[in-house]
Amino acid sequence: MRIGILGAGGMADALGTQWAGAGHEVMVSGRDQGRSAARAALMATQAGGEVRAGSFAEAASFGDVVVVAVREAGLLDTLRAAGAALRGKAIVDVTNGDPKEFDLTRSLARLIADVTGGHVVKAFNLCHVDVWRMTPPVFGGRPLAVPLCGDDPEALAAVRTLVADLGCTPVHGGGVERAVLLEATAAFVIGLWFGGADAQAILPPLASSGDHQPA
Repeated sequence: MRIGILGAGGMADALGTQWAGAGHEVMVSGRDQGRSAARAALMATQAGGEVRAGSFAEAASFGDVVVVAVREAGLLDTLRAAGAALRGKAIVDVTNGDPKEFDLTRSLARLIADVTGGHVVKAFNLCHVDVWRMTPPVFGGRPLAVPLCGDDPEALAAVRTLVADLGCTPVHGGGVERAVLLEATAAFVIGLWFGGADAQAILPPLASSGDHQPA
């Protein structure tokens, strides 16, 4: 799979390096072409795979799947720079806004979908970047589960593959209209972690969560 990443920071590095190591072709992009090229070279060395650098527009055109991995402050400018190549394409939104300023009426995933006309899947936004550097992320013998929110079957299938390539378990979280709940979850648990609480401990295991009918 060809993966274009809008961004060349920590999330682009962590996820892109893992995917390149799994055999995918990766292109990272950023505002500073020199820094992006240096990042791509380091990722290629670490992954033993193919990683290149390009502009935002080049990464958008390159990818069968395009990952949005930039800060909220630069999101709209990045999407505009990526241009029309994002229309109709599978787009993975890994972004989070400032948890202190979270607005439940404003979804970044929905914003990306509206601006680009792409098939957005919200994913990978609940964990610190260092988790995505783990090979694989397993805690207490249980692989990390990654919830996905999206509408397009082909886009969801592609992202499920990318989740599995990290050694994680994809979990269907509903359509893109539910992505705001993933964003709210991130804002809530990040606040707990910053306060020193173990956010994972707030939920019981499945066996103790009541009687449920399979979805």
